Amino acid sequence: MAKSTKKTTKKRTSRKPAPAPQRLWRRALRWGLRGAAGFAGVLVFWIMLYVVINPPTTPYMLAESWRLGGIEHEWVDLEDIDPVMARAAVAAEDANFCLHWGFDMAAIRQALEGGANRGASTITQQVVKNVFLWQGRSWPRKALEALMTPVVELFWTKRRILEVYLNVVEMGEGRFGVEAAARGYFRVGAGELSPTQAARIAAILPDPKDRNAANPTAFLRRRAAAILDGAATIRADGRATCFED
Repeated sequence: MAKSTKKTTKKRTSRKPAPAPQRLWRRALRWGLRGAAGFAGVLVFWIMLYVVINPPTTPYMLAESWRLGGIEHEWVDLEDIDPVMARAAVAAEDANFCLHWGFDMAAIRQALEGGANRGASTITQQVVKNVFLWQGRSWPRKALEALMTPVVELFWTKRRILEVYLNVVEMGEGRFGVEAAARGYFRVGAGELSPTQAARIAAILPDPKDRNAANPTAFLRRRAAAILDGAATIRADGRATCFED
């Protein structure tokens, strides 16, 4: 006997299209994610580019040059900067520079306990702010700084971070980098600074517009002396090894 076969037909269920507002939100989200990924890619490429290329200028330098009609700035490699200048800058701004990955958690805790007037920005954070971002205390800038700081630490060596810092940091009205500071204040190159001169240049940070390394106040002299002691300390205890040959 032949088996009887029954043909079964399945009903096609048609999918209802998503409501127009929902489609718009999905599309906006998709394009937003693509835009964020593209922006992140540009930032990473920019950071990696400066591993081998010296930043020709910074947003703040451009702004100050426009405001003042020109600035003093001359790039000098780290090996041509007197080592005491590098140690003095680290002692003044970020004594644990060799020990952290971009954020000094101990300094952050102390800043929180000490109130808003106490800073905790590391040299790496200052490099990110000066080279890639803009000045000010806005939350968008701080968020970008927090995201970019570990990336800089990942791709740059500590020597490179310090080298860029010493060449872009503001060290007087319209004066950027240690070479311009050394020549402007003491008429010598960055490789010819004495320990006292280096400490006085470091002492004008973080208020370079209102302090003068060549004509120091009593406060600035005391600060320079403390920085000189700090520079000797970080050399002795090994906290300068990451940027010294």
